[in-house]
Amino acid sequence: MCGIVGVLNLQEPQPVPEIVLRQMLGMIRHRGPDEFGLYRDEWANLGNARLSIIDLGGGQQPICNEDKTLWIVFNGEIFNHLELRPDLEKRGHRFQTHCDTEVILHLYEEYGPDCLNYLNGQFAIAIWDTRQRSLFLARDRLGVRPLFYTVRNGQLIFGSEIKTLLAHPNVHADIDLAALTQVFTFWSVLPPHTIFKDIYSLPPAHYMLVRDGHLNIQPYWELDFAVDSESTRNEQDYLDEFEDLLIDATLIRLRADVPVGAYLSGGLDSSTTTAIIRKYTQNSLDTFSIAFSDPEFDESEFQQRMANILGTDHQVVYCTHPDIGRVFPEVIWHTEMPTLRTAPAPMFMLSELVHRHQLKVVITGEGADEFLGGYDIFKEMAVRRFWAKQPDSKLRPLLLKRLYPEISRLGSSSEAFLNAFFKKNLTDTNSPFYSHTIRWSNTARLQRLLLNPESALSSELAKELVPPPSNFQSWSSLGQAQYLEILSFLSPYLLSSQGDRVAMAHSVEGRFPFLDYRIVEFCNHLPSKLKLKGLTEKWLLRQLASKLLPPDIWKRRKRPYRAPIHRSFFHPNNPAYVSELLSEAALGESGLFNPQAVAQLVRKAESGTQLSELDDMAIAGVLSTQLVYQQFVKNFQSRLSTLTLSDRVKVINGGVKQEIKI
Repeated sequence: MCGIVGVLNLQEPQPVPEIVLRQMLGMIRHRGPDEFGLYRDEWANLGNARLSIIDLGGGQQPICNEDKTLWIVFNGEIFNHLELRPDLEKRGHRFQTHCDTEVILHLYEEYGPDCLNYLNGQFAIAIWDTRQRSLFLARDRLGVRPLFYTVRNGQLIFGSEIKTLLAHPNVHADIDLAALTQVFTFWSVLPPHTIFKDIYSLPPAHYMLVRDGHLNIQPYWELDFAVDSESTRNEQDYLDEFEDLLIDATLIRLRADVPVGAYLSGGLDSSTTTAIIRKYTQNSLDTFSIAFSDPEFDESEFQQRMANILGTDHQVVYCTHPDIGRVFPEVIWHTEMPTLRTAPAPMFMLSELVHRHQLKVVITGEGADEFLGGYDIFKEMAVRRFWAKQPDSKLRPLLLKRLYPEISRLGSSSEAFLNAFFKKNLTDTNSPFYSHTIRWSNTARLQRLLLNPESALSSELAKELVPPPSNFQSWSSLGQAQYLEILSFLSPYLLSSQGDRVAMAHSVEGRFPFLDYRIVEFCNHLPSKLKLKGLTEKWLLRQLASKLLPPDIWKRRKRPYRAPIHRSFFHPNNPAYVSELLSEAALGESGLFNPQAVAQLVRKAESGTQLSELDDMAIAGVLSTQLVYQQFVKNFQSRLSTLTLSDRVKVINGGVKQEIKI
């Protein structure tokens, strides 16, 4: 795993000072602290900060092809590189290394942008073609690895994190109010937008080809939830194929020249992949988990039970309310985006624990909920559609008591409350956004805190931000809900703020078997009943897990990963930054929030009364936004960093390699 940066002159050659490139790399030292590399010519400048995992001695970037007409920097892993290499060698390609990076380069040389269809991995790629004077940028299918860009003064500037772009003297940060409205509606900023004006992310499953000053962005893969209605396969057939796919997807993610660990949450997903590792390999295995001092969030009993059953060397990070408040500013520095949750903070602490134990790679369970129907929002959609058939029924809405027990305490709520909350637009079942209307409408109430909300939630806004594909209406209602969840939550938030960014903050690479594109495509074409059977989520995975796990684990109800919010910031030893950033003066300086509305929220939190889930989200949202403003708009220059004298840097000037130290 690595980080990449680059500057491309779009219209005419102009020198880019080497110190600028070193500063850009210096800002992502955490992504690749092992070694650094630069390629420079009059048109293109590429940089790489390497976290060495495969071919430790020979995989330093940038890497070129045989005649040095193609140069690549790469962030990620290609898990099927061993299978791809022999065919390329038969076609006459000669390799200098044993790393996956060089496989991508020769694959591009052979197939051009179509090379992406051969890759099974998680990646952000930059390839410079010196003959065509073209730049190829690409991102993996689901957006596991980030890639940002902007155009300033005739230059395309790109990098693995936004802070690399801001290290360029022509780029500065301004909060985009429309993007902030997205956060306070959809929980995240949706690609290609970011929280900053004129700074964009390359969307998942897209590539950019830059030639003659023109940026051409194209998709190369898309989600498709069409089910084969003519299939005669039975449940056992599906289970057998799923088992084979998940075993292979897990085992190929163990390919590394360094030890690989695993996150163990105590739930179904990570327990299953960890059990597969233990059953099909002889590897010793370190597992890692989070224990909370607050019993409302703690699952350590199940984590320790699974570690004992599987015989892993288990490590635990113990997380208290003050811990979350303490690390939250640094978490936002790495997420580079406001968040309505504190859940990334314990994950940040967990990756720090992994780093202390000198591991660079962990297997995790993300993706199972999205692609196998694990979330309560899918059940909510099913119940509301069932209720909509008899909207006056008194019994049907009572099924909602089985949802969100940890969050909203709906199990003890009155029938009147259930009706009032969930009946909005109940019979509007033809809306493409039916499954998410309640969530988005509820979150949009937070816009009252904004000083100048750009726009309110509407179907038109949602359609603009999450345009359904042409065959969307032919999908099942579950498939439609999954599509919206993946585009609005998985890629822009879960795999970013709660995934790549907090793991790579401590030079830790996450690998996700359930996000193997073969598993994704298999699950997307499954009949809905094999994912959500009644109100039993992830039905097919449970059948597989029953062969690997004890009943109290594989039968266990999905418990969402959450972390405390207001109690992390309002307690006897409040972090000083909380009162400072929420003060009327600080709010006035940023100009983003209504000071009176925020002051009322703060008084409520300080009173010690029980806050609603929405109030909790408001606190996290305002505080994280203020941190984004302080760290990236107001004080970014104070954190500007560059490579140091102790950093060995490979510099290639127009194809001539120089080993130098600064």
